Formats: sequence, structure tokens, C-alpha cells
Amino acid sequence: MFVIHFSRIRLYLLPVFLSSLVATGCSTTTSQSFNVVTNAEGETGYIAVGADFSIYDRLNAEDMGIYFPSDAAPTTQDQQQIRQIFRNAFLSELGAYKVVQGEKGPTTLSVQATLVDFRNASVRDIQSVRRELRDLARPGVVMFLMELKDSRTDEVLARAADSAAAPAFSTTADASTDWAAVETAAAGWATRFRRFLDDNLKQ
Repeated sequence: MFVIHFSRIRLYLLPVFLSSLVATGCSTTTSQSFNVVTNAEGETGYIAVGADFSIYDRLNAEDMGIYFPSDAAPTTQDQQQIRQIFRNAFLSELGAYKVVQGEKGPTTLSVQATLVDFRNASVRDIQSVRRELRDLARPGVVMFLMELKDSRTDEVLARAADSAAAPAFSTTADASTDWAAVETAAAGWATRFRRFLDDNLKQ
């Protein structure tokens, strides 16, 4: 069973409001409130107000999302390799947790990682991603996002984002992806987000 663990976290009372657009014939705006949390390493995340992690006893690792500008994206093969490198790094950090794949249920918490490369993005590219990513990502940077969601309702219960180390991806025929840098970045980001899980979910 997971329980909220705040012993190493400074919880701020400042609510963060993030909006999402839901298309149902017409556009409706909904809001969700998050508390900002910071751990001992100074890393910041967002926990949904009223989130109760005590009901979950397993993690469902969802497929990783990758977003590149339409005219500056690696090949499909490279994107698949990038996705696999990040997935392997992340799963290797989850040894203390019960991890399942493709399983939804009342005690299953979904984990989804998303890589957004906005270094060469146009305004049109930025507007093409979902609202939550536009609220967190900044033009000109690479961002890695992790979201914890209820597996049945897809309600986001926690978010953590980081835009530190940015590997070089192949976006043209005469440029090659720096795979060693990708491995290093994936390992670093995976460690950061495992700490985020440890700080907020204690078995």
C-alpha cells in the first residue's frame, strides 16, 4: 500500500491552477488545483489537492509520449530507440515498486513519462500539444514530464517536470543523435523522478 510521505517535503499552501480543454461539440474549460512540493534536493513537483495515494498498491507504466517540432524531428526509428532508452532507464529505477503493464483497476496508479523538445519549435508546434504541456514547457527547451494518474479515470494526481540536461537528437540527415548523451540524460531524469515517487509514495 502507498501512503503519502511528507517527511522530506516542504509543502507550500500556494495552489497551482492548470486548465485543460475538453472537446464535446463546444469547448469547455475545467480547472484542477495542485499544491507545489519541494524535496530536500530542491526538486519541485505538483500534487493534486485531495490526492489520496493510500488506495494504490501498484504502478502501471504507460507508453512514453514524445513531441518534436514537425520540421525538426528525428526519424521514426530514432524516436522508437529514444523511447526505449528512457523506458528502460525509468523501469530500472522502479525496483521497489510493483510495476504492471496495461492493467487498470481501483488500486492501480498509472505513470506516464513525456519528452517534449521545444528547442526549435514554432508557435504552431507549441499550440499543437495538450494544454497541460503548454502550461509547463517553455519554448527553446527540452522538458521531461512525469504524471501520476488514476488508471480508471485518468485524473492527474501528481506531476513533476525537469528541463536540465538536453541531449542532441538527429533532426537532419547530416546530424547524428548523441546516443551516449541520451543514455546519460535518461538515467539522470529517471533517478530524479524515482526520488519524486519515493518522496510522495512510500510502500
